[in-house]
Amino acid sequence: MNKKLVEFRNVSFRYTEEQPWVLKNCSFTIYEDEWVAIIGHNGSGKSTIAKLMNGLLFPQEGEIYIHDQLVNEQSVWDVRKKVGMVFQNPDNQFVGTTVQDDVAFGMENRGFSREQMVERIENTLEAVGMLDYRLTEPHRLSGGQKQRVAIASVMAISPQVLILDEATAMLDPKGRLEIMQTVSRLQERNSLSLITITHDLQEVAQADRVIVMNEGELWKEATPREIFAEKAALREIGLDVPFVAMLAEELQKLGIPISKEPLNHTELLEDLWTSYSTR
Repeated sequence: MNKKLVEFRNVSFRYTEEQPWVLKNCSFTIYEDEWVAIIGHNGSGKSTIAKLMNGLLFPQEGEIYIHDQLVNEQSVWDVRKKVGMVFQNPDNQFVGTTVQDDVAFGMENRGFSREQMVERIENTLEAVGMLDYRLTEPHRLSGGQKQRVAIASVMAISPQVLILDEATAMLDPKGRLEIMQTVSRLQERNSLSLITITHDLQEVAQADRVIVMNEGELWKEATPREIFAEKAALREIGLDVPFVAMLAEELQKLGIPISKEPLNHTELLEDLWTSYSTR
């Protein structure tokens, strides 16, 4: 099994003493080279988990470890070298006057040499398909292009964990697909762990494992197929079910055999073809 990369040990957090707990006694582990999707209704604690991983927040109870290093005020800058975050609105992350200036910013703060910066700017922008825009002003880019630059800026510092906190929520379906294809390529190419906090069920279906949060507590963790099989339970806690899963459910009610929980239309069609071709 791969090594532990992120570990939450009985973590609880609230923003003020007057407010209720946002996270309650939350424990889970994320491993190297793993893609984990974190889902839950609004207010379930998903984005708080991301900020705790990156040291933007610290828990009142429990401990968080990144590669066996305790996350606290003393270690936070070391932790941020390992954990990169891309937020929902890329405009909140831009600091440079051009695309290449923005990618360079994080490396400048970490003392990279000019030679390293030039090489990494070119490599990361090429990896996300934005090399031709290196001298473009960020505000002239489309939403999808901005997110690709934000991802390049994070990847330039070579994190071991990439967190996408609702990073595709403001994009149209084509933009979401392009970003997730880019991220999938980067994960494979760089052997990094990927954590996606999302409402997009297509993104969830691509993950290796899913963590479901409900009212600040870890409700369940399993593979996407196992999670989507819990249709009634998911609806009870206010979560959607993929259309293909609902279609498979209706087909089963009509007596049409479905041998497994399909994650996409291709799997459902193959299952139907196999079922009827063997009759």
